[in-house]
Amino acid sequence: IFTYFTAVLYQLLKAYGKLAMRVFCRRVVVNKPGCLQLRGPVLFAANHPNSFLDGLILTLLVKGELYSLARGDAFAAPWAHKLLHWIKLLPVYRTSEGVENLTHNYHTFDKCLEAFKQGKQVIIFSEGRCINEWHLRPLKKGTARLALAAWEQGIPLQVIPLGINYNPFRNFGKNVFLNFGDAIEPSTVLQQPSAGQRLISFNEALRTQLQHLVYEIDAKDITTLRKKLCVVQPLWKQVVLAPLALTGAVLHLPFYFPIKAATEYWFDNDHFDSVMVGLTVLSYPFYATTAAIIIGIVWCTWWGLATALLLPLSAWACVQLKPQV
Repeated sequence: IFTYFTAVLYQLLKAYGKLAMRVFCRRVVVNKPGCLQLRGPVLFAANHPNSFLDGLILTLLVKGELYSLARGDAFAAPWAHKLLHWIKLLPVYRTSEGVENLTHNYHTFDKCLEAFKQGKQVIIFSEGRCINEWHLRPLKKGTARLALAAWEQGIPLQVIPLGINYNPFRNFGKNVFLNFGDAIEPSTVLQQPSAGQRLISFNEALRTQLQHLVYEIDAKDITTLRKKLCVVQPLWKQVVLAPLALTGAVLHLPFYFPIKAATEYWFDNDHFDSVMVGLTVLSYPFYATTAAIIIGIVWCTWWGLATALLLPLSAWACVQLKPQV
């Protein structure tokens, strides 16, 4: 019963996440929507510009069951370890998080291989470290090692390169571009005579594709940022949504700015954006419910219900029209 309950709760959270993404993301553009419908064992090999938001967005979009690899220090507390495993996050440790923890990576890789054998999917961030930038950094060897281990065990694993691109980083109203590449051909890699050459061959194949999937833009190049990452809003949409967007901006001031200020104080780094989105999405139902109850008590029940509908709708309108760069 407990297993069934947790599975249902997970699906409910995923459904809420999909709805929240439609409200808080202006546009999610996928170059190959068919990649979201893939079945069987799949390893998505992605860049890592935006902390846990990278894995979360793909988790909400893919059809299959997706595991995501995350930095190991987030699993330090026992409660966090259980919670993160429940939402299908697996730890990966770096030397900066303690050399003694590196052996735990073997256990994580075994978990990934077991997931592949069950036809499940994994996203791994091949650069290792998260940095808010439009730039592909050097690739680590972990992705190659995991893929090679699966292929050498006869697992029919598909390795799909994925470039994740955002506009902007530190703000709501995101345009998200998910650029999927072609599956890396295992025969080309496995024909190399030594383990070291297989690793090099794999990373070369992955880098070649990611260079075309990850946007290379200087943060100061506003012209290119607008050209690559902005979505043109038709004039009619701007006119129609303007009153609702203004209403949304006013109604959400007491909700948005305290969360933003707290996040800037504690997470003024490359994790700011993901923490900000996470806190907002998790706390928004409480804000909307409280506002609706108060309005319902002060005026009437119907006004309370109208407020519950108006808040997310006006937030969506505000996101649609807010500046993109």
